[in-house]
Amino acid sequence: MQNTTAAYPRPVADLVPGALALADQLGEIPSRNRLMREFKIGAPKADAIRAELAAKTETDPGTPEPVQDVPAESAAEPIAQVTADGHPGTETVPAAGRRAVVWPVVLLALPAFVAIWSGWVGLGGLTGFGVVHPLPGIADGFSINTAITLPIGVETYGAYALYVWLSGRVPGRVRRFAKWSAIASLVVGALGQVAYHLLVAAGITSAPWWITTAVACLPVAVLGMGAALAHLVREGSDQ
Repeated sequence: MQNTTAAYPRPVADLVPGALALADQLGEIPSRNRLMREFKIGAPKADAIRAELAAKTETDPGTPEPVQDVPAESAAEPIAQVTADGHPGTETVPAAGRRAVVWPVVLLALPAFVAIWSGWVGLGGLTGFGVVHPLPGIADGFSINTAITLPIGVETYGAYALYVWLSGRVPGRVRRFAKWSAIASLVVGALGQVAYHLLVAAGITSAPWWITTAVACLPVAVLGMGAALAHLVREGSDQ
């Protein structure tokens, strides 16, 4: 049967001809549930159409006799319910049972964290990252190893972008940016681990210039992508 769904709600008068054609096809007046499924309408409008069909049956002997309403148990079928967001005909998803546990992910993440952290810190040492004194003349004794900025920046951004992508709580534009930036971050992270292990296995103590250049740009790239993603998420939440 031709799809009767329209962009705007149609009045009962416009739906009656189609309902008559359906009645001729079935040999009887369609039930309320059938009308709701066929025309993507709610129960009140379906009842109004049935009343119109019943009236035409009384004046037109060629129209099939009306049938009894479907029992209340059948009317409560999920496919006939109208959801709260105003889209009739949408199937109701049954209530979820017991939620899946997530604690095994912690066991998976701990060894991965150790390997990723050590790989990035080691690669940082091969590319010029190391101990610096960020507050000279203020706190001369304070020092920090800048190599830790690599795992914190790259992997934290990748995890956050992955969360935004899969959360389903953001508009399509934000979701696309989070998706591709998360994939890019994970690919860069994998390449960083590969580069470190290849350099160490080859006995190289100083990375080639092109690897050093790429690694040196990572903190800036992560800062830019993180700021862009935060802006898009905030913009999407305000809409």
